[in-house]
Amino acid sequence: MTPLPLEGIRIIDLGLVAAMPYSTMVLADMGAEVIRVETTQVFPNQTRGVLARPTREMARQWITTSGGYPNRDPGERPWNRYPFFNYMARNKLGMTIDLRKPSGLEVFGRLVRISDAVMENNTPSSLERMGITYEWLRGIKPDIVFVRLSSFGQTGPYRDYRAFGLQTESFCGHDLLRRYRDRDPSHNSWAVSSDHAGGLSAAMGCMIALIRRRRTGRGELVDISMVETFLNDIGHIVMDYTMNGRVQESLGNRDPDAAQGAYRCRGDDRWVAITIATDEHWRGFRDAAGNPPWSHDPRFATVCERIRNQDALDPLIESWTLQHGHREAAAILQSHGVPAGPVLDDADAYADPHLQARGFFVRLRQADCGEHLYPGPAWKLSSTPVEIRYPPVRLGEHNEYIYKELLGYSDREYEELEAQGHIGTEYAPHIP
Repeated sequence: MTPLPLEGIRIIDLGLVAAMPYSTMVLADMGAEVIRVETTQVFPNQTRGVLARPTREMARQWITTSGGYPNRDPGERPWNRYPFFNYMARNKLGMTIDLRKPSGLEVFGRLVRISDAVMENNTPSSLERMGITYEWLRGIKPDIVFVRLSSFGQTGPYRDYRAFGLQTESFCGHDLLRRYRDRDPSHNSWAVSSDHAGGLSAAMGCMIALIRRRRTGRGELVDISMVETFLNDIGHIVMDYTMNGRVQESLGNRDPDAAQGAYRCRGDDRWVAITIATDEHWRGFRDAAGNPPWSHDPRFATVCERIRNQDALDPLIESWTLQHGHREAAAILQSHGVPAGPVLDDADAYADPHLQARGFFVRLRQADCGEHLYPGPAWKLSSTPVEIRYPPVRLGEHNEYIYKELLGYSDREYEELEAQGHIGTEYAPHIP
């Protein structure tokens, strides 16, 4: 089999929460050996959970993103059972080091010496306080690639501001754009698309820097701002303001060039998304709905009239969709050439026939959380199929292999580092 594109590349992953763990997962899927470096002495909130040792009662009360452990049970090692971490943790190796100690920096330096890239998304000053800078890394490995992803970048007046994806999207103005038309942004659903946009940009930046290094022999410092990367996703709206002075309002579920919406269906919280952009779509909808008398109303005779009168049209469309299940309504409309699709919740997505036929969900077994279906790679490569080589990595799972085989520490040195608090598979007892 042809080697994967990044086979032979070793990447150190210092990522937290979502953006960088997602980025390094993408690179690991493409064949890179990604080594996740963590510590047992500090708990990374929102990365391996909210607390290291939550009670079962806590987990039952938390929302799924905080306590959605399998069966709502944190288990003996909750940090290895946290779904929000585990879905981005495949194909990685894991080790533990306390980078706050000089002996930890010595270990980290050895790892840098045999690696190709270091990737992190800490608050900009965090690594500097421990002595980890691009200059320090380059002194150990002159051609190292150092990828830094933060909310606002490594320079500028907002450099030290801290934010999750929720806040960076708000800063970009996305919350104003995606709100319901009749509600303020406080009613918006939870979303972190800027984390994944930033993560993909970091993965691309790393690969570009590695290609440049192959051509020139020089390393690179890659500085990525999540705000700046996400602004590209709404660039046409930003340009419309900067060039034309227009401030776009929220469209809700609508489209400026089509009659479009999400319509309730039969059942509890079931919806179908429908777009009627042309007269042909409208004829198809009328046929699908059995040509009800209201569908011949002159207010809906043309594309412009349907858009102008959509407030009147929406409840009429919904009077038909409420008679059908969301999948059924979508299938009927599709058979008549109308763009439509069911709005899927998590259970629907797992059962979706298209995703199943594509093999999108993969079944993985991890020692501390059992066997579950996980979202798989978002692409297929014909010559170099992406394979799941490792299940979600557990805390310190590959310590012995990395310390002894990769870094060359003896059994006695390993035991000493273990006694110093560097090596472990559980968080220190003082961490709640």
